Amino acid sequence: MRAARLIKMVLLLQSRPTMTAAELARELEVSERTVTRDAQALSEAGVPVYADRGRSGGYRLVGGYRTRLTGLARHEAEALFLSGLPSALREMGLDDAASAARLKVSAALLPSVRDASRTVAQRFHLDAPGWYQEPVTPDLLPAVAEAVWDDRTVRARYRRPSGEVERELSPYGLVLKAGVWYLCARAGGDFRVYRIDRFTSVAVSPERFVRDEDFDLPGFWADRAAQFARSLLRAEVTLRLSEAGRRTLPHAVDRAAADEALAGAADPDQDGLCTVVLRVESEEVAFAQLLTLGPEVEVLAPASLRERFAGTAERLRDLYR
Repeated sequence: MRAARLIKMVLLLQSRPTMTAAELARELEVSERTVTRDAQALSEAGVPVYADRGRSGGYRLVGGYRTRLTGLARHEAEALFLSGLPSALREMGLDDAASAARLKVSAALLPSVRDASRTVAQRFHLDAPGWYQEPVTPDLLPAVAEAVWDDRTVRARYRRPSGEVERELSPYGLVLKAGVWYLCARAGGDFRVYRIDRFTSVAVSPERFVRDEDFDLPGFWADRAAQFARSLLRAEVTLRLSEAGRRTLPHAVDRAAADEALAGAADPDQDGLCTVVLRVESEEVAFAQLLTLGPEVEVLAPASLRERFAGTAERLRDLYR
């Protein structure tokens, strides 16, 4: 932890001409006494940290000192931010750039923290694909990734249920969701989402588009994901839930739909049961999901779903009689 704090202190002093002990303490979330000790440790390690005394004094680096991140190219620096996703880097064709960047950063670190990449790899790993599916890398992903990094327009053919369409796109960002790659791109004046594995051809243009600097990829994706989840919930079922059923419902169905249903629930009756209206994808999906609640849920409507639960309950009774 101290080694990371020392590196952050050097980077802070590189970014500003002078910082007071109080400012450094606030940024580093330590006491001013710890800042003094850290500055002394940096000085002993050969980092020229100088302390100006007096009311307007503070800490600064002498002689324009910079950390030795020599030769780090832009694409290498960008890849470094994704270095915790080795499989994603490999699929986008950036594993060589990330490897080179990690070596350069390691060479610039203090000897005491040069094993950071190894210790982190021993403790953290992100497995992006979902269970029970074999991840497949789309053939056109490297070309799309290249266009995203370089802000180059692409002309792509995209497979839809009604047939293929051709679009000219400004590719803004890539998202890896449960092992599936998506492209967030501007088509005309609108931002849209495309599954990479549905592209049948991608031609990267030498022309660059002007990126909207206000575009927020995580925020955009969160909004679209929420809209998509809501769009799937086209049916409603009416349920009577026990207290245990109310606790379990958010774990069995769409959490947002469950929260909405429970928020609008009537007060429990004398038996502790309350009635809710739940939005679901379909009766078929609702049957599979609500069956996990067992006797903690009673389906009131629609009648067809209630009859299906009644039939299943009779079969279970006969089976376990």
